Amino acid sequence: MFKTKILFIGPSESGKTVLANFLSDTTDNVGGEYRPTLGVRILEFESQPEGSGDNKTCEVELWDCSGDFKFESCWPALIKDSSGVVIIFNPDVPSHLKEIETWHSMFISSQGLQDSQCLLIAHHKPGSEVEDGRMPLASHLSRLPLIHSNLEEEPEDVRQAFCRYLGNVVNTMSESREREEMSIIT
Repeated sequence: MFKTKILFIGPSESGKTVLANFLSDTTDNVGGEYRPTLGVRILEFESQPEGSGDNKTCEVELWDCSGDFKFESCWPALIKDSSGVVIIFNPDVPSHLKEIETWHSMFISSQGLQDSQCLLIAHHKPGSEVEDGRMPLASHLSRLPLIHSNLEEEPEDVRQAFCRYLGNVVNTMSESREREEMSIIT
């Protein structure tokens, strides 16, 4: 069974914890007022990645990372051994579109992750309009897969999209492992 470490990163108050709780079937902090994540929360669960070949189930370590830059000194420890990165932002907050460029630079570019190991989630808060149209993203961000999430209206669509993403991550890890094994043999 594959074990993956997925980082949920992005601006403060973008919905990272809500999505992490939903995808891991955790009920911490359901409803109520906003409470920022301090540092990181690690949620462990099993998932069935779509399109990952023989690997029916995957152990997921989902790292719900604080969006507060005061924890920036911890980021190298968070990045270590990560399999994938999901950048979550609120498309209704204009500053988030600019801020996700910083998150991309710090967590994706610096680590050399492939596009298949990354995902952008435009998380819409309850009561907001969901527009699946194009967003004014920087060119390096527009190459990444983007999904719109609204847990009130289409929660299972979000779960399926995450399982597809997880399948891409597992396939990338598997291919990398096979290349490494072949380089040892030859």
